[in-house]
Amino acid sequence: MNEISNDGQKLELALGALKFVDDPEIGLNVVDLGLIYQIDFDENSKKIFCSHSLTTQFCPMGETINSGITNALQQTFPHYEVETKITFDPPWNSHKISEEGREFLNM
Repeated sequence: MNEISNDGQKLELALGALKFVDDPEIGLNVVDLGLIYQIDFDENSKKIFCSHSLTTQFCPMGETINSGITNALQQTFPHYEVETKITFDPPWNSHKISEEGREFLNM
């Protein structure tokens, strides 16, 4: 895991929820694809900030993936507002895929 967070315990809960969000074209979840870069929690304002990428800048399923991430985090943390940001810095590449993801994709 290379995800960054200011709360390791909540990060684990968030990643568990995000394992149910698949990239529809690939069929693998966003965590094992390595698309989640950062999840921070602001306890004072009850906000979650999630920075993630897509496999390409022109991913036709980008909005679907972003909505799935937002919904999964809102369901897991119902008293928080979720803010997501799609970033390509650093750009995603296949080296970010987890070992489980590689097995799933037969890599």
